[in-house]
Amino acid sequence: MYQSYYGFTEMPFHITPDPKFLYLSPTHQEALQHLKYGVQERKGFIVLVGEVGCGKTTLCRKFLADLDNQHYDTALILNPRMSETQMLKAILTELGEGKINRGKSDLISQINEVLLTRIAAGREIVLIIDEAQNLSFEVFEQVRLLSNLETDKQKLLQIVLMGQPELKEKLAADELRQLRQRILVHYELRTFTREELDHYVQHRITLAGGMGRPSFTPWALRHIHKVSRGIPRVINNLCDKALLSAFIRDSDEVNYWDARRAAKDMDRLLD
Repeated sequence: MYQSYYGFTEMPFHITPDPKFLYLSPTHQEALQHLKYGVQERKGFIVLVGEVGCGKTTLCRKFLADLDNQHYDTALILNPRMSETQMLKAILTELGEGKINRGKSDLISQINEVLLTRIAAGREIVLIIDEAQNLSFEVFEQVRLLSNLETDKQKLLQIVLMGQPELKEKLAADELRQLRQRILVHYELRTFTREELDHYVQHRITLAGGMGRPSFTPWALRHIHKVSRGIPRVINNLCDKALLSAFIRDSDEVNYWDARRAAKDMDRLLD
């Protein structure tokens, strides 16, 4: 409703993970550099942890977009609630293999052969598992065993585990101590500071085509930061509702009361 009124070319506060709108705060910039460093230096296991809605998926898409597709093949697993056999099949499917074996041992042999062939052709292979806190201990162990695949000179597979804070707890379990010892790169995303939130809101409004309107008052931004705790997804929801409130008032200024109304609307949805 407010898009044309404020002259936006697109909605500024979608909650879908669009890399175009990625705001590289210091913590997101550091996380991206950790991912790139881990893969380029062939560190094996890389772990990225962040609270729900902190932008892990958007950051992942940015990371994938920055990888040289002339050099890297990637397998992205978004729903890891699966068995060991299903995980092996999903990896082969993501790597674009057409004919896939059935049995677990045959699948492991096939993956090894595929990786060796691609490494010989000068390719690097990166496996990214999102929401990795949902992996069972059995699948974690299978992923660890895949990390054993190697030539005399290098690992055949770089593995990135991304997940919520529960992932840290899971990795701390005794059952995963062997995997834990192999994690050489680890980074934990933090939420936005108040200053970063101000820049984030302006960043998205500008990218959406905003030409100086609307503006958020300092009190509105302060309330949004307090309610959202600096989590980008929650910030997007609050800003979207606050903009609608300002639009209904025919105002070019999003004030504290608009932000407060947005927070109350969210509370009602959660009740």
